[in-house]
Amino acid sequence: MTSLRRIAFVGNSLPRRCGIATFTTDLQSAISASHPDLETCIVAMTDRGHTYDYPSAVAFQIKDDHIEDYLRAADFLNAGRFETVCLQHEFGIFGGVAGAHILALLARLTMPVVTTFHTVLADPTAKQRAVMECIANASTKVVVMANKARELLRSVYLVPDDKIEVIAHGIPDVAFTGPDAAKARLGFAGKSVILTFGLLSPNKGIEVMIDAMPLILKHRADAVYVVLGATHPNLVRDQGEAYRESLTARVRELGVEDHVVFLDQFVDQATLLEFISMCDVYVTPYLNEAQMTSGTLAYSFGLGKPVVSTPYWHARELLTDGCGVLVPFGDAAAIGGEIAKLLTDDARRQAMCRRAYAMSRTMTWERTAERYMYAFTTARQSQRLKVLARSDTGSQELLGSAAPDMQIGHFMTMCDDIGLFQHAVHSVPDRSHGYCVDDNARALLLSCALNHPDEQPLPEILTTRFAAFVQHAWNPDTMRFRNFMGFNRAWLEDRGSEDSHGRTLWALGEAARGDASPSRRRWATDLFAQALPTAESFGSPRAWAFMLLGLDAYCTVAPDDLHAREVRHALADRLMSCLASVETPDWVWFEEGLAYDNARLPQALTLTGMTTQTPQYIDAGLRSLRWLMMQQTTMAGHFRPVGTASFGEQRQHPRAFDQQPVEATATIAACLTAWRADGDAEWKAMAMRAFGWFLGSNDLSVALVDPHTGSCRDGLHPDRANENRGGESVVCYLLGLAEIRQLARLNTNLAKPTGLRAVGA
Repeated sequence: MTSLRRIAFVGNSLPRRCGIATFTTDLQSAISASHPDLETCIVAMTDRGHTYDYPSAVAFQIKDDHIEDYLRAADFLNAGRFETVCLQHEFGIFGGVAGAHILALLARLTMPVVTTFHTVLADPTAKQRAVMECIANASTKVVVMANKARELLRSVYLVPDDKIEVIAHGIPDVAFTGPDAAKARLGFAGKSVILTFGLLSPNKGIEVMIDAMPLILKHRADAVYVVLGATHPNLVRDQGEAYRESLTARVRELGVEDHVVFLDQFVDQATLLEFISMCDVYVTPYLNEAQMTSGTLAYSFGLGKPVVSTPYWHARELLTDGCGVLVPFGDAAAIGGEIAKLLTDDARRQAMCRRAYAMSRTMTWERTAERYMYAFTTARQSQRLKVLARSDTGSQELLGSAAPDMQIGHFMTMCDDIGLFQHAVHSVPDRSHGYCVDDNARALLLSCALNHPDEQPLPEILTTRFAAFVQHAWNPDTMRFRNFMGFNRAWLEDRGSEDSHGRTLWALGEAARGDASPSRRRWATDLFAQALPTAESFGSPRAWAFMLLGLDAYCTVAPDDLHAREVRHALADRLMSCLASVETPDWVWFEEGLAYDNARLPQALTLTGMTTQTPQYIDAGLRSLRWLMMQQTTMAGHFRPVGTASFGEQRQHPRAFDQQPVEATATIAACLTAWRADGDAEWKAMAMRAFGWFLGSNDLSVALVDPHTGSCRDGLHPDRANENRGGESVVCYLLGLAEIRQLARLNTNLAKPTGLRAVGA
């Protein structure tokens, strides 16, 4: 396996006071120590309202409630060419509902992710489950510290077993020693010491242990219970020191003030090890069974200390075969009785010490670091294989099954007697934003796409309305199409953009060739001819691409229009010139940056090359589309369209969000055009992956479509789908679906890739 050079850890970091900060710091330090040639760093989570004097190992920090920081952190990691990211997941350390902000970072990363789940809930809320499942899906490997956690990941979150690694919590590798020397140094000489360490909070069960002290003192009058640890910062923020004060009040009430010591401090590792060394019994009286991992339990076990614990999951697995004692939750009498037995039976206690120390040698940080390194290396290798593997078999299986039904219920809802509304509030049409020719031109394209024997055509009246909208958008004074219209039917401009004009020409070209009405076909042909001359001077590459797609259709019904043929070659040559002037080995594209509807540019060149029999157009189209698909395919192998945050950036790896349906639809059509051009079945697989984006094969594993109504959410944000279901998104989904359904019908004779016509918007 290839050796790794750069690894980043994402999680809390010391000097922040919490168990995750300690774990992240210890793991990073252990891996650095065992692999001195490896560069490591920490991306630290910083909780709201706090600042920390982080060490040099922390290269970047994220304010947990700032979504922008998660995106910038992903950019930092990508730009730094880290080969693996190790995420430490715990509830409460990431922002957003159930910590959903972390999904924005994961979705943007270009390298494999190995996630350690410190808590795995058996009964999560719906949002907790969704976030956990998204994190697991985004991770190449997931690590847990107990077999119970593996069981829950498999049964509750449906994580494949071969994706899960069980790696024990690391422990310091220190020599086995008795407690007397440390007791003398810390001022507890001559005492029988019981210790609990950790941040104080009500779920730790300290009050139960306090209630057990009178029983213990009946058997060992020299016993002292040391509670080492500051109050949890979140508890201090919300309630001050009320919990600690309630514990001290309970101590006074029971009259055990001389036998319970509270040390309100967060100690470094060396001091912690000293305190653990001096105890005779370590106790973890936690109240919650779902405690999946306890670093304090692991450390005390690793120093060879007898442990009395409630049977939370980590303790049940670790304290087997005489390595510790389990007692019921909340049972002060049971805890007191077992501790008293150990403190009065030196032989049994010493045997338990030696057994725990011997059993813990496989858990040293050096061993844990090696197991993590193996997980990192296999994750990287696995990701490479996924990217390199061809998807022909999976594509064939998908194409062999029935494609989703064509449901137009929501599309109908988004239309009125004028045409197609632009936007919606959830699934309710939003009249305040009116209409645009862009969306109504797309709707006209959909009408043409559904004029297929195996599809149900749109109602005639709808197609007429879309055509009427396009006609009304034509402004003979400017010889341009207007774009935006208010709900009051008033145009908001006298001309639209070059791109909207080009897209309308595309729809007219398709209507001229494929409308069900002979009269509308003639109308579309005439209006196309009127609107083409103005567009010849346009400077937008996307407008050129849209026009080329329209010209491909128009020229089949107007073969004698020599001027249109000349324009077609001129526009294709402009795209070729753009590619020639910008292309480098690492940037095979027509522009310095990526924007929207990207796949339409290579699609237009490829299609034009096929119909004009110009091989150089085809070669350029396929070459640029292959490069684009590399940018739009994640390491996990799913489709990730160029996000809107990339717009305006030059020669940068595309940003992941926000993701729009228009990109998926364009990609489907472009890939199927490429398949028709060279017959490579990988193009079909790519088209299917792009269509899968609608169905949930995306960065968040969230389906964007409602298969019962045909509605489609407007896009994918870093942490959620956009719940609004506007005109553009529903048409894009239905156009992509029309192509996939057509491909599925042709699956019986895929050996002859002919007769498939691109229809997507």
